[in-house]
Amino acid sequence: MYYKSNSYDDAMNAYTYWVYSRMLKDKILNQATILQDYGPDPFIIDIEEAADNNNYFRDVFWTGNHLQLAVMSLNVGEDIGAEMHPNVDQFVNIVDGEGFVAIGDSEDNLTQEANVTEGIAVIIPAGKWHNITNIGNTPLKLYTIYAPPEHPFGTVQKTKNESE
Repeated sequence: MYYKSNSYDDAMNAYTYWVYSRMLKDKILNQATILQDYGPDPFIIDIEEAADNNNYFRDVFWTGNHLQLAVMSLNVGEDIGAEMHPNVDQFVNIVDGEGFVAIGDSEDNLTQEANVTEGIAVIIPAGKWHNITNIGNTPLKLYTIYAPPEHPFGTVQKTKNESE
């Protein structure tokens, strides 16, 4: 669900419309809906539903001055690739699937490791190397918050290759 509003009732009516229109569109077109970047305007969304319905590697759909929100989908066996953001804190929440997270002080020293599933949050401080790998049998769905923003406004990367 994505909708700009000052009213909860307006947002819920828009959500109901969005659910039915989304179901119809997906049924007819059999394709994912791309979210546009709605930042920095106020925004209401069912983030878990957006993440679960996303089939792209990365879809940034809200960029503000101090943070950025994106949904991601990792295919079976795929990872994000070891990376480090020197000035960006990152929050990751697993929405669906099974993953493996590794965090550390250098690319070859990822000493904090954990298997993650639905509902698990991962907090990655600026300057820490990290990687997330899909170890399950279905796509790994997640959303992530970067503070401050990490990617250009409106970034959409359908595949991991587009992100490299």
